Amino acid sequence: MVDFRFGPVELFLLGLEDERPDPAVIAELAALVQDDVLRVLDFVVISKSESGEVEVTEISDDSDDYAALDLVLSGITGEEDIAELAELVPPGGSAAIVALELVYARKLAASLAASGGVVLSSERIPAPVVNALVDVIEEEAAEEIVEEIEGENA
Repeated sequence: MVDFRFGPVELFLLGLEDERPDPAVIAELAALVQDDVLRVLDFVVISKSESGEVEVTEISDDSDDYAALDLVLSGITGEEDIAELAELVPPGGSAAIVALELVYARKLAASLAASGGVVLSSERIPAPVVNALVDVIEEEAAEEIVEEIEGENA
């Protein structure tokens, strides 16, 4: 089997209510790191003034607030990535760029590469979309069950 030190990396741009991520978000990321579900490779905070001026803060894990994230490749998020994603932050807003490696994906990528396979496509469906879709499907299924029961009782 091929032994990859890193699997695919996903960059997330997370809009923030304040200038820094909520401590509960950091705690959840730290728990996922501790459970070996993911590795946080890099963490960057972007703040954009009302006039559009961008301030970039590279987070290091020597800060008490972020130490539990155990940042593996701080600085891997390139300047071009940061500039491109900063354009999506509204004036007066803040966001975090988080580079994540899903641990299972590293193992899967290694197995796939060893077998000669390659990923031809990958697409992420956002959680709100998935949950809304499941709600619709469940609602339609419930309506069908009610109609079936009413049909049997008629």
